[in-house]
Amino acid sequence: MGGHSPFDRSFAFARRPAAAPLFALFVFPGPVCAANAAPDAAASAEAVAFAGTESAGTERAMSPPSYGPPGETPGIPSEAELEASGAVVGEILIDNQNIFNLEDPKDDLKLFRLADHLHGRTHKSIIRDQLLFRSGERYSRRLIGESERILRADSYFYDAWIRPVRYHDGKVDLRVTTRDVWTLNPGFNFGRSGGTNSTGVQLQELNLLGTGAGVKVAHTKNIDRTESQLEVSDMHAFGTWTAVDVNYANLSDGRMHDLTLNHPFYALDTRWAAGLAGRNDQQTDHLYDRGQIIDQFQDRHQAVQVYGGWSHGLQNGWVRRWSSGVTYDEHVFAPVSTWTGVTAIPEDRRFLYPWLQFDLVQDDYLKLWNHDQIARTEDFYLGTTASVRVGWADAALGSSRSALMVQSSAGRGLRSGSSTLLLAGTLTGRLENGEPRNALLSGSVRYYVEQNEHWLFFTTLEGTKGWRLDLENQILLGGDNGLRGYPLRYQDGTARALWTLEQRYFTDWYPFRLFRVGAAVFFDSGRTWGSAPLAAPSLGLLKDAGFGLRFGNARSGLGNVVHVDLAFPFNGDNSIQRAQFLVQTEQHF
Repeated sequence: MGGHSPFDRSFAFARRPAAAPLFALFVFPGPVCAANAAPDAAASAEAVAFAGTESAGTERAMSPPSYGPPGETPGIPSEAELEASGAVVGEILIDNQNIFNLEDPKDDLKLFRLADHLHGRTHKSIIRDQLLFRSGERYSRRLIGESERILRADSYFYDAWIRPVRYHDGKVDLRVTTRDVWTLNPGFNFGRSGGTNSTGVQLQELNLLGTGAGVKVAHTKNIDRTESQLEVSDMHAFGTWTAVDVNYANLSDGRMHDLTLNHPFYALDTRWAAGLAGRNDQQTDHLYDRGQIIDQFQDRHQAVQVYGGWSHGLQNGWVRRWSSGVTYDEHVFAPVSTWTGVTAIPEDRRFLYPWLQFDLVQDDYLKLWNHDQIARTEDFYLGTTASVRVGWADAALGSSRSALMVQSSAGRGLRSGSSTLLLAGTLTGRLENGEPRNALLSGSVRYYVEQNEHWLFFTTLEGTKGWRLDLENQILLGGDNGLRGYPLRYQDGTARALWTLEQRYFTDWYPFRLFRVGAAVFFDSGRTWGSAPLAAPSLGLLKDAGFGLRFGNARSGLGNVVHVDLAFPFNGDNSIQRAQFLVQTEQHF
């Protein structure tokens, strides 16, 4: 929370999301909306008996709403009064609730009791280690709010909230309440978009024995390749803020070996960060146009990065961070013997460079409800954020050619009445002999209007422009990136724009007390520009419309929102089906 680690943007391009789960951490995240993986507290309006606290208390258990004004307990001053009086934190009571609340007759079912029995509840020590305050320290509502956001960002929690429960002798006792979700995923996965299916079988545990560690064994098949994967991760290894992730995969067209060891800027007031990451993979890259493969080549990618960062922490509502590191990034390309079409091979490249990075983060967060999630607490980042990284790769020091390496991002959020506006932009690339190479400028505008507690209007405009892109990096538009009525990777160009209008409806339907249900009617419009290598001319402005259902996982941490859509294209070539049926698991509504 509170900004981005340099590891969020280690290597310049993310071109293979299906085969690169680890290094997806290294790509520019959306720098404005900070926590849309946040768990939900839809059930938090119900009375809950806090039987699992570390210290027995006689106060009446309450379950206040997880956003908006904190729930008040009689006899306890307000947050502002507690801070003004110099109150200190007394007892910290950890209430780590299980998946189902068996005190509620609607949850007290045989199947749900079995699930609670089989599930390893998150250890209280794991929760306590993530808090930014300790007993005996001054009460700070800022640290309490930030601790809530940190806990909500953990995929194994449905929600988290912290409330005062007792005030005495200048001390305020706090209750930290979390509710687990089901984190074991054995079974079969299916997805469909752009007329193409993806399937898989896997055994995944996101919260092994309640320790917060994860392990995944999977075999998947998608449009690009078949993959057998083993991944082990722990975002709080050894009871610290150190994240460890090891990912090993055998691919039908190669291999993938990834390792990350990272101590990030985990909070606004964190003073240092450091990390190491490495990658060694080999696979076949595909270039697409009109939904078809137009080129193939083998790509062997090796990369290592080490960095350190320092900061004076939060000062007057702002955080300034400096980071420095060294990156080695090499791609070696070769033809694929089984490919019989046109073959264009990218130029091999190797860059070894030191870099310096500056990050600016404003402390400004807002809790919302029913925006990008269904009945979940959502932490939106509304502050101003900016990041600039500059490095120099010199041919005399081992790089294949000299280049100035640049990565930057900026974002801003605005809130007025019932409307929220989020702005974000990134610029990445390199400068060789005074000319931009592999440069990519992207920007987005996201706008939400809350009509009432069930209805929300949403629209977004996204644009991307590239300059002298490396051949393997394409600017694509199709069913897998927002143009839902068209095949995957349908249009290729040197620039693209996409505009989406969506009317969202959030129901109170709670089938089997497992899923929260929503619905949407949408319109998409987009096009590409420019003459990309090997691509056919652009078909101009493409449009589609459709409708669908959304299923939010209220009891599982294995996927945020399942989309089931039917989309109808308005134009395109004769190969386009009249309707596209899509089933996808997404981070957002």
